[in-house]
Amino acid sequence: MGDMNQLQALFGGTFDPVHYGHLKPVEALANQIGLSRVIIMPNNVPPHRPQPEATSAQRKKMVELAISDKPLFTLDERELLRDTPSYTAQTLRTWREEQGPTRPLAFIIGQDSLLTFPTWHDYDTILDNSHLIVCRRPGYPLTMQEEAHQQWLEAHLTHNVEELHTRPAGKILLAETPWFNISATLIRERLEKGESCDDMLPAAVLDYIRQQGLYC
Repeated sequence: MGDMNQLQALFGGTFDPVHYGHLKPVEALANQIGLSRVIIMPNNVPPHRPQPEATSAQRKKMVELAISDKPLFTLDERELLRDTPSYTAQTLRTWREEQGPTRPLAFIIGQDSLLTFPTWHDYDTILDNSHLIVCRRPGYPLTMQEEAHQQWLEAHLTHNVEELHTRPAGKILLAETPWFNISATLIRERLEKGESCDDMLPAAVLDYIRQQGLYC
C-alpha cells in the first residue's frame, strides 16, 4: 500500500494538559488497527466555553513535548490559529479537500462523545468525510438515547478493520482500547495541592508545567 492510501486519523481535544489518558489508548488503537499516523489537533476553545487554564501556545507546546519521541503522532495547530470556534464537521471537510477523495481518513472520539454526537454541528456530514473510531469507556452505554440515532449508528457500524483501510469514509468502529482513569481536571487538582502526577503524563510535559507555573 502506498502512502497515499494509508489510513490517517485525527484526534482532537483541549489538552489542558495533554496526558497518558489521551496518548496511551490512541497508541494501543494504532497497534490494534494498523494506524501509521495520528494527527493531534488541539481545539481552539470557543469564547462561550470555560477557558483552558493554559494558553493556546502553552497547550501547543505541551503536545509538542509529549509527542517529540513518538513518531506515530504529528501536531496540527490549525484550530489554535483561528479566532473563531471550529466545528469538527468543517475541519473534516477541509481535511478531506486537502487529502483528496480516496485516502482513508478517520476521526477518533471517546464513547462519551459518541453519545452526544447527534448534537454536534452538521454531525450527519462527518461520515461523508471520514470514518469514526470510538474508544470504549467503561460505564458508558453503547446504545444511543434515541431510536433514530441508534439506527444511524447501526447503519454505519463495522467490525471489520479492513473497511477503514480500504474505504475513504463512512464507517464507525467501536475499538476496545485500554482505559486510564486520568483526566486533565484530576491532574490540575493534584498539581494545585502539590501532589505527584508523575505517572499521569510525560516527564517533559510536567517539567514544562512547573517551569511555566501552570495549574498551581
